[in-house]
Amino acid sequence: MATKKQTTTQTRKVTKAKKRGKRLLLLLALVVVLWLLSLVFAPSEDEYLQSGATYIVDLELPAYDEGEIVVRHPGFTLLYDEEHEQARWVAYHLTRDELYGTAKRKDNFRADPSIPTGSAELADYRGSGYDRGHLIPAGDLTWSDEAMSASFFLSNMSPQDGSFNRGIWSQLEAVVRNFADTEGAVYVVTGPVLTDGPYQTIGANEVSVPNSYYKVILDYEEPELKAIGFVLPNEGSKSDLKSFATTVREVEDLTGLDFFHRLPDMQEELLETRYDTEAWDFSPFTASEQARQAYESGTVHPAQTESGTYRLIKGTLDTVLVTIKRESRSLIELFIPRAQLKTAVPFLY
Repeated sequence: MATKKQTTTQTRKVTKAKKRGKRLLLLLALVVVLWLLSLVFAPSEDEYLQSGATYIVDLELPAYDEGEIVVRHPGFTLLYDEEHEQARWVAYHLTRDELYGTAKRKDNFRADPSIPTGSAELADYRGSGYDRGHLIPAGDLTWSDEAMSASFFLSNMSPQDGSFNRGIWSQLEAVVRNFADTEGAVYVVTGPVLTDGPYQTIGANEVSVPNSYYKVILDYEEPELKAIGFVLPNEGSKSDLKSFATTVREVEDLTGLDFFHRLPDMQEELLETRYDTEAWDFSPFTASEQARQAYESGTVHPAQTESGTYRLIKGTLDTVLVTIKRESRSLIELFIPRAQLKTAVPFLY
């Protein structure tokens, strides 16, 4: 009897393994297709050289571990934190020319299908008393209808107090746009502080309500390289924005993140351990209708080095690779206990 049960169990495992194997083959085929498409849509060397600002690929991305959920959307990249049902960080490169786009705000809030574990949903915020607060603001993505629309994925939202979201947070967003305008381009990383819980949660998906938010900004344009950080409590405030300024290193210590790690070590140390509010123009950015018309007519060209299609392909490829890793792990666990596998092949976890 025991032998029969063992045979049945083994048969089930083999059947499951075959199904997962077929799924993996399909995913691998999709990877090949996406890789080929990425070669087709990748920006040419000329496109990089024609950009009005110096751009170092992925300099804006904080360090992250293999297997973490990193998704690329047109205009920005995010790392999704499943435990808190929101992005731990959203990173992007913002140029002066991109500020003069004419794409209109969509307000098409929706779940993000790119998150393999499932993102927060509209119902989580409904009746919660909190705003769906943008991490990368829609105002930074007026250069593309596709990018503007992507900013309304709920993976780019975090529960924010209304007086904070529509007050001092909005002011900081406008000031960061002015940093890009006055400096030519900036690298920006922003997100909730998720290291000081436990947190109140909202909705069936238990979306954490952060106590505070951060932004770090790097100006890597000559002649003056500089960086600055901000940490703001999730509440309305009439205080001067400069009072929330700090070093990038302080934000790293608070969040546990490693920003701008692709810089040379000595340069990273110098930039991240000091800040000077007087070196930045804290005026809020506004674009005149004349300037926007110049952009629309083609007199001004965006310095975006990667097209929206290319970023979408890269984002999908990243998501598929994460799924392949998860499916491979599940396949092996059919025959090897998880604890044993974790010890033998830790990079799968």
